[in-house]
Amino acid sequence: MMLFKLSIRNLKRSIQDYTIYFLTLVLGVAVFYVFNALDSQEVMLTVSASTKEIIHLMLTMLAGVSVFVSVILGFLIIYANHFLIRRRKKEFGLYMTLGMSRGSISRILLGETAAIGLISLGAGLIIGIFASQLMSIVVARMFEADMTAYTFAFSRGAVGKTVVYFGIMYLLVIFFNAAAISRYKLLDLLTAGRKNERVRMKNPVLSAAVFVCAAGLLCYCYLSVLGFLGNVDRNRVLMLIGLGSVGTFLFFWSLAGILLRVVRAQKNFYLKGLNTFVFRQLNSQINTTVCSMTVICLMLFMTIGVLSCGVSMNQSMTAELEERTPRDVCMTKPMEEERGMTEAEAGLSIGEYLENRGWKADQELAEGYVEITSYTAPGLTWEQTLGESREQVMAQFPMLDWTMREELVPLSQYNRMAEYYGIPVYELEDDEYVLLCNFDSMKGIRELALRAGAPLNLDGKAYRPRYETCQEGYLSMGSSRTVLGIYVLPDCAFEESTLVPYCNYLTGDYQESKEAQKARSEEELSDITDRSAVYVVSKIGLRESSVGIAAIVTFIALYLGIIFLISSAAVLALKELSDSMDNRERYRVLRELGAEQELIRRALLKQMGIFFLLPLGLAFVHSLFGVQFVNRMLVLVNGGSQLGAILFTAVFITAVYGGYFAAAYLGGRRIIEE
Repeated sequence: MMLFKLSIRNLKRSIQDYTIYFLTLVLGVAVFYVFNALDSQEVMLTVSASTKEIIHLMLTMLAGVSVFVSVILGFLIIYANHFLIRRRKKEFGLYMTLGMSRGSISRILLGETAAIGLISLGAGLIIGIFASQLMSIVVARMFEADMTAYTFAFSRGAVGKTVVYFGIMYLLVIFFNAAAISRYKLLDLLTAGRKNERVRMKNPVLSAAVFVCAAGLLCYCYLSVLGFLGNVDRNRVLMLIGLGSVGTFLFFWSLAGILLRVVRAQKNFYLKGLNTFVFRQLNSQINTTVCSMTVICLMLFMTIGVLSCGVSMNQSMTAELEERTPRDVCMTKPMEEERGMTEAEAGLSIGEYLENRGWKADQELAEGYVEITSYTAPGLTWEQTLGESREQVMAQFPMLDWTMREELVPLSQYNRMAEYYGIPVYELEDDEYVLLCNFDSMKGIRELALRAGAPLNLDGKAYRPRYETCQEGYLSMGSSRTVLGIYVLPDCAFEESTLVPYCNYLTGDYQESKEAQKARSEEELSDITDRSAVYVVSKIGLRESSVGIAAIVTFIALYLGIIFLISSAAVLALKELSDSMDNRERYRVLRELGAEQELIRRALLKQMGIFFLLPLGLAFVHSLFGVQFVNRMLVLVNGGSQLGAILFTAVFITAVYGGYFAAAYLGGRRIIEE
């Protein structure tokens, strides 16, 4: 009981030292609860069956991400405890001098750890419960649930999961604390206040050589992901990640050996104000935190990449959805033997094929629906239509399947479909063609051939491009701009030619006008086309899937981004507070030597600012190339404009990272002025 009272007294006495640690734990608990309580609202039960499946998939993926998040938070707690225990070495030494055993000291730490853990767990759960109400509203609106069923929700499952995960993490912390106390010697504990961690000065020549090596490794990785050093296939991805991590570690290792010498060479800058003191302190900090700076830099890189790519993909999948779905339903059927079709079934149009199954387009669809057929030519592949740009393009985009066949459609049929969709129609001379493509990455490839006037050779006749750029247009509806290439040719090109039917399209509106009735018609159509050769795309289905996928991407990106950012900023802040305590005597000497208080504050601000910006700056450079690499790897995701994603990421990082920096600076200033 006495040891417990001592633990509580120590906790009250050093509450300011625990502030950032406590706030980090509270935020971690709150975020953990919020993302594991998304299914707690009753309004989620009112959505459609397909939306329920998407929500279930999202929750399953978030549950898996939560395991990873708990590991990150566990390392954060252990890392923070390392600095908090190191700050109290002298106190533990006095306890041992007074006859207290290591076991008793461990029990004191156990009481303090349990107290701060229970308080942070309770506070985090309270904040998380209220924050989850806002998140539930966001999720419900995203999935268009009936908000009249909204109630204040409490998720016992999320609370249980949060308690279990954080309980396991705190058991590890308790084990770590006991192991740390058992290793300490009395002399080291009593003299801890008069010495810092041992700093080994690095050889400047070796440091410079390592810095060049680090720069070389990083430049190799950057140039590789941009495609300048050969093809980057899936087997090279892990190698580049490994080399980039090694390069980051060597960068910070060498920086500690050359930073001070580089700054000292700039005499006017080095001798100005307290820069001499600032950069010596900074050099010592980097020298003792090389591994930590490397991990933090990589976590910040992941934060920037996850947030910017996740938000960008979300914007891409949800933008222009209404414009891209002008009709209720669009069906596609291959005109070749596949998916279990017989030769006779392969030659049937969609209307004929479905009529054999009991579904009649004239009865189910409103008047005016359109049905057309596209064609292909034997041997006409993407590679064959690149013209003189073939080698350049194929080398730059090795991930694409260049044996894909080109799709051709008669002008009159395309214009009939385009008029029904409400998109532009075209006019052609007998020897011209129009290339439809709206997928950004593919447009650049296609337009290299168009600008070179690459001809399209069919049955001994060459057709020239009418435009030097790809044009807007599509045959099948979609939630995003994913048309990789469709050639529109004059009708005469399809007369007495070797072209063969490739795909049949049918699009129209349901007879019913109300959404509920349309949903029933869609379910009936889905039952008929299930396990058939007909692929159905509907406005309702596209809206639900696009919103669902966008929600999954957004929530996972936010979940990981928040945790990575909080962990990185918290570790840096705790390190700065610990160093401020260690260097309090040095700042006292500065004041005795006549340094003004404002000058000392600016020195502390400059030191902390550079220390916080170093890993963030290198992470930003990594992300400039990393995001481009992800966009190339995920070539089937049309990225569109990334300005919104970049602005969101910048504001989010500035708010959280800047908040931790401000807290660290104010805490450090309080410590050195005590």
